[in-house]
Amino acid sequence: MPHKIDPNKCIACHACMSVCPVMAISIRNDGTGKCIIDPAVCIDCATCASVCPVAAIARDIPAAAAPAAPKTTAPAPAAPKKN
Repeated sequence: MPHKIDPNKCIACHACMSVCPVMAISIRNDGTGKCIIDPAVCIDCATCASVCPVAAIARDIPAAAAPAAPKTTAPAPAAPKKN
């Protein structure tokens, strides 16, 4: 099972990117600068986990650790016009 990066713990230091032998780690496209592991490329060597200064990388990251989707609120419907 490929390793995963907990986005709530990642500090965007990119130490993991520099040691990954298969370049399975990239920067998330959410503007945070935090990293993400491509499970299709990861060979599960755990080299990244060994260099992470905040222990953000593990085999099992609980689903609750995933970042919450930004909340959006729809505008309230307009009140019907009274004649």
